[in-house]
Amino acid sequence: MVIVMLPQGSAMCPLLAFLDPSPATLLILGVIAVLLFGERLPEVARSFGQKFMDFKRGMGDIKEEIHGAINSAATESDVGDTTSSYEEPEDREEATAPKFEPPPSP
Repeated sequence: MVIVMLPQGSAMCPLLAFLDPSPATLLILGVIAVLLFGERLPEVARSFGQKFMDFKRGMGDIKEEIHGAINSAATESDVGDTTSSYEEPEDREEATAPKFEPPPSP
């Protein structure tokens, strides 16, 4: 495991420079892709796109399930409770403060 520490005042570590989406980086990645896959590049790109869309669909389904579970749990707790969550007590004594009496004058 390699842990990269950025020196203080440094904008970017050279080891992470490949993550910079500059045109030169994209050109280098494109050349590497052509060298690796050659004539199969359109087929590989199409397959990658389909897998990526399947992944996004799956994540959307999971998100919908989570939101549905949260909403159903909230509605189930609301259905059984027909009264408000706070009920004012019927026999409540009024709070009274002690009467202020100034100190006796000498």
